[in-house]
Amino acid sequence: MITVRGLSFTYPHARRAAVGGIDFAVDEGEVFGFLGPNGAGKSTTQKILIGLLEGYAGDVSVMGRPLGEWGGDYYEQIGVSFERPNHFMKLTALENLKYFRSLYRGATEEPLELLKMFGLEEDARRYVAQFSKGMQVRLNVARSLINKPRLLFLDEPTAGLDPLNARVVKEKIRELKEQGTTVFLTTHNMAVADEVCDRVAFIVDGGITLIDSPRELKLKHGIRSVRVECGGNGQALSNEFPLSGLADNAAFLDLIRRDDLQTIHTQETTLENIFIEVTGRRLA
Repeated sequence: MITVRGLSFTYPHARRAAVGGIDFAVDEGEVFGFLGPNGAGKSTTQKILIGLLEGYAGDVSVMGRPLGEWGGDYYEQIGVSFERPNHFMKLTALENLKYFRSLYRGATEEPLELLKMFGLEEDARRYVAQFSKGMQVRLNVARSLINKPRLLFLDEPTAGLDPLNARVVKEKIRELKEQGTTVFLTTHNMAVADEVCDRVAFIVDGGITLIDSPRELKLKHGIRSVRVECGGNGQALSNEFPLSGLADNAAFLDLIRRDDLQTIHTQETTLENIFIEVTGRRLA
């Protein structure tokens, strides 16, 4: 769906490149996470891919066609949800979606159904100026789906959302994947990426340091051990056992037969820990 080779971009008067010679590819129907701290080059790359920035170096192909050869028909095929909501504030949520729906020639979603999908049905006729930030974010994501895109770009789609509404967005991403939609997700929220992405790319200072699936990364960088906690009366004793040979480990088997067994956990690392280990940078 997307192929990028040697992509570089430097903003006018900047001292260094925002993106410096990166390579990656995104398969059709894949949820691909582009992960890094603010200023890493995530949004710059996305702006190039959606046609907002020109003057880049390198080769970019989308849907089997060089990006530069696409015209207005490109926007019939893609959807975009920006990090910062950008709506017509003096229109209602329904009027916003109806307006953007009118810009497309192909099949579109029903605006009211989209609003219902993101919990905004009862606010359909409220002016967007009266919406909270979280409501505007949800409206942003809803608008990006109005044209039934083959390729969807999401920039921090859960920023400012409470856990319940963040779950709604994540479930919609999974549903879109099942329907064959390709999703390019830029975020610094490693927990969201871990839940929904098939593969992730770590980007820092305009360069990609690693690309792999969250599962494979955690297997490679995690500690191969199991922690068992037992005890009562507010006092827990913790023991660790290596995963290798666990089924034949007499001490482990004896411990898990105890009546005061509390928890058993594999020592799985997190994407954020892996990011810090690989890049030497924090996400803040």
